Amino acid sequence: MSKVAVLKTSPSTVVGDYGRLMDMAGYQRALPKGRETIIKLNLSWSLYFPACSTEPWQLDGVLAKMTADGYRGIIPVENRTVVTDPWKGAKLNKWLPVLDRYHLKFTPLTEVKWTPYKPKAEMLAMDRIFPDGFSIPEMFPGKNVLHLPTQKTHGHTTITGAMKNAFGGLLTKRRHHSHRMIHEVLVDLLAIQKEIHTGIFAVTDGTVCGDGAGPRAMVPKVENYILASEDQVAIDAVSAKMMGFDPMKIPFIKIAHDRGLGVGDVGQIDIVGEDISRVDYRFKTEKSLVVWGDQLFRKGALSFLERLVFHTPIFKLCILGSAVFHDNVWYPTTGKKRIDEFMKTEWGALLQKY
Repeated sequence: MSKVAVLKTSPSTVVGDYGRLMDMAGYQRALPKGRETIIKLNLSWSLYFPACSTEPWQLDGVLAKMTADGYRGIIPVENRTVVTDPWKGAKLNKWLPVLDRYHLKFTPLTEVKWTPYKPKAEMLAMDRIFPDGFSIPEMFPGKNVLHLPTQKTHGHTTITGAMKNAFGGLLTKRRHHSHRMIHEVLVDLLAIQKEIHTGIFAVTDGTVCGDGAGPRAMVPKVENYILASEDQVAIDAVSAKMMGFDPMKIPFIKIAHDRGLGVGDVGQIDIVGEDISRVDYRFKTEKSLVVWGDQLFRKGALSFLERLVFHTPIFKLCILGSAVFHDNVWYPTTGKKRIDEFMKTEWGALLQKY
């Protein structure tokens, strides 16, 4: 039976709590010490916004535990998208001071070699999205991977978590083309991870979570939970349940469960630590203007214009529009108000210490 560990935490205990959580979930069994371990960070916005990207205390807690347990060869990485920059994100999300403390180097996946990869497993969508083939970072095969997502909603996938975090590690910035079949692509990527990695583990931060039009234009809500598991499907299923969703009605979880890639039925998961049977954040997934427009042209009423919009220079205007809307309109207005409210909390005070 798959196991997911869940703990209630606080700003004063969170770093140590992450260590207890990882032990409860059996992380040393999942991640062999004799192998290097990729720490796949989560960058949904170059700017800092609560719950949007890997939190500094999340990274701090995981690295404190792994270094204390004698892990060597830890490689923190993140990629870029058409609207994010890994170095800017690492600085503004306060990852760099944490990495410096543990004498680790941040590695943007834009600066490593990528190599063509042919999956052994039957693909549901990758061959259709990338008919000419696709590449993965040459450094990934033969290493462990540990994902650091946050609990938040997502306009394309209802929720986002461990499975979605691989999206940014195994695909280049062209991965936006996958939105048309996003659920199937996430399942394909999990199958690929099982082929190339010596161990897979995820630690999800739910201290402050994102509700609404994720993964960026959200309402931050303090919930004080952290989760861990080696089963990427199970941890996302438990996370979804806590947020108030039926995991088996979320396509990527249901498909992965049905294909035997993990357990998506919460009734079949051994949840250790906290009793979450009555936990319900009552989150609702909404769609930002950018996500709504993306879906309209990829698989909505205007899908006949998909090639024109996404495969010609017109797409540069879409990228510019997204950047202007999020960074120059939403963030300094609605976003700033929500950040100011968050900074009044104990978690906001902890953020400032990093």
